[in-house]
Amino acid sequence: MATDFRAAPEERLVNLVVALLATDQGLTKDTILSSVSGYREQQDAGTSKDALEKMFERDKENLRGLGVPIETIGDHADPDDLREARYRVPTAEYELPADITFSPAELAVLNLAGGVWSESSMSADARSALRKISALGIEVDAPIIGYAPRISLREASFAPLQSAIEQARVVEFDYLKGGEDAARRRRIRPLALVEYEARWHLFGFDLDQDADRTFLLSRISSDVVLTRATFDLELREHAGERALEGLRAVARRQRALLEVAPGTEAALRLSRRAQPADQGIHVPFVDVHVFADELASYGPEVRVVEPVALRDEVVARLRLAARRHAAEDAA
Repeated sequence: MATDFRAAPEERLVNLVVALLATDQGLTKDTILSSVSGYREQQDAGTSKDALEKMFERDKENLRGLGVPIETIGDHADPDDLREARYRVPTAEYELPADITFSPAELAVLNLAGGVWSESSMSADARSALRKISALGIEVDAPIIGYAPRISLREASFAPLQSAIEQARVVEFDYLKGGEDAARRRRIRPLALVEYEARWHLFGFDLDQDADRTFLLSRISSDVVLTRATFDLELREHAGERALEGLRAVARRQRALLEVAPGTEAALRLSRRAQPADQGIHVPFVDVHVFADELASYGPEVRVVEPVALRDEVVARLRLAARRHAAEDAA
């Protein structure tokens, strides 16, 4: 009798990356679904092929969003025919440069950092998968340190939201909107988790507002509750693409003019998404409160020229920090 199996999403993603790294010719979708741990057990438990294929498509989208270069190899005679497409991660695009070497001391530090990273952002099963570095039963000789994962730390709400998306279940949580003093309860059909500007967002349908909404995970102030209510699986289709396009559209409408001290951390981080301006740099942003938090953290390295609303938010944060330091010194 088949039993229900639900691997942690992080573990399945790790197994998928390792499997796609371990092949030069690429793996077909059928091979992945029947062989890679995380899909294989669900197939054995009776999950439909359609559901597994949709899960694989979402996993591909998530991994590409994290910087993993998944390559699709189609029929050379008909590139648009993806029925027998094969998938792989080309190691040349994912490896660290060959001329980079590490001393034993540096490797020890990197190993320690990797441990902190996995403890903070992955489940116990995913950490076990990383240690084994095994999928498809193939031993991979290349150490994991030879690759450059770009998975950022995540909030505690990520895992339950990912599970809710996979199960198409309505969630509830408290959310503190920027500029408001108190959190409000939200009832959401969660459709996609996307990373934008190094921050994780939930895209979903707000049942109380009767509209699509995007939520910053760092502002979820309570546990995420998975309710018994479900929704149509098809609502998740292309939700991640819609979410990212919506965030990009907001950023295109909002640009800050900043003066940044050269050679500083602020210059390094902001220049990656900036365009040069006569007086400094233009940087697009989505949320004025989130961006103000970031700019205030740079202290005197950044001066906001415009917009005025952003400048006022940054100044308010710096003044609050100064008052707190003064109070601590006086105590």
